[in-house]
Amino acid sequence: MNSRLDELPVMNRRESLKYALAAGVGVFGVKELSLAAKAGEMISLPIGNGERPLVAYPGKRPLIRLTTRPPQLETPFSVFDEGVITPNDAFFVRYHLADIPLTIDPDAFRLTIQGKVDSPLSLSLPELKTSFEPIELVAVNQCAGNSRGFFEPRVAGGQIANGAMGNARWKGVALKAVLTKAGVQAGAVQVSFQGLDRPVLPETPAFIKALDLDHALDGEVMIAYAMNGEDLPWLNGFPLRLVVPGYYGTYWVKQLNMITVLDAPLDNFWMKSAYRIPNNACACTEPGKAPASTVPIGRFNVRSFLTNIAEGATVAADKDLSLRGIAFDGGYGISDVVVSGDVGKTWVEADLGENLGKYSFRQWSAKVALPAGKHRLLVRATNRIGQSQPLEPLWNAAGYMRNAVEVTNVIAA
Repeated sequence: MNSRLDELPVMNRRESLKYALAAGVGVFGVKELSLAAKAGEMISLPIGNGERPLVAYPGKRPLIRLTTRPPQLETPFSVFDEGVITPNDAFFVRYHLADIPLTIDPDAFRLTIQGKVDSPLSLSLPELKTSFEPIELVAVNQCAGNSRGFFEPRVAGGQIANGAMGNARWKGVALKAVLTKAGVQAGAVQVSFQGLDRPVLPETPAFIKALDLDHALDGEVMIAYAMNGEDLPWLNGFPLRLVVPGYYGTYWVKQLNMITVLDAPLDNFWMKSAYRIPNNACACTEPGKAPASTVPIGRFNVRSFLTNIAEGATVAADKDLSLRGIAFDGGYGISDVVVSGDVGKTWVEADLGENLGKYSFRQWSAKVALPAGKHRLLVRATNRIGQSQPLEPLWNAAGYMRNAVEVTNVIAA
């Protein structure tokens, strides 16, 4: 299979139509699918070596390209001020393996459930949509390495700013319902998930992730087929993806086609070596110091951002300055957000916007008045169990889970 997005194969009319619909482009835009991703202007991220091209892939507005094989596209940060829900065409893209599927026939597609089950299943898309009760929830998907580019000292890995996250309304079926129909056998301990993406080289391990059985059966983990009222975008997992609310995107397997119930913990590269964090409360170590032990990455920590004021902006002095932004956590829910215009000497409580659910972005707004001069605006969120954000960044060798209080420098004049 040709796996390059910039060398898309010639497709017959039926395949092209399905691709166009899945990718979110019109039928008359199908010709664009056989062209290279359209390059646009350059953007400079506020990180080291932050020059990046803005490129438009099928079904996407211009996004910030980190890599082409596999495609990694970051959402421009200004998008997060457009609303709490991230539009499908602006949602970030992250693949691990370069041989991603470029043609999928929805009529022939099957989701296989196998392993330690009484009745293995092979479900078509219509069967999945009609044989199980649909569920919906709003949830953030965030890459574990979101904001890695801000780590000091710098660490290896994709140098991402703050745009490897997004918030969407997902619709699908509960994983629990599907596993219940298959009949989970005694002795099962985990459930693994694999999609249609494949490694280019045989020595590269297949991307397979796993959840403990209790988590898989919690009723919230979802096999999603829709995103913001539309079919999943191609680059965000069409036709099915796993949605694991409150957990980092490494578990949100795209183009999901294989679910296996296991009688022993999955012992592959992606579970025992990759996506692991220091086994302590802060998931951190001193720079250059190896952790005593590690555990698989799990829930989000608390994060908050100022979205309507750009770094380095000039604002009016001695007048109410309207601030707004977003906050989220791993599913306990945001209880309060505070902002400061004097580097944390005093804090102003923000008003919280509509609550779309405990896994969603929560919009906030506040006003501060700044005297003439340079200022550092800070925003800090706390969740319902008292977890908050450190004033100083923490460090780990993988560049995961950054959640320091974000600082925006402005000039009041």
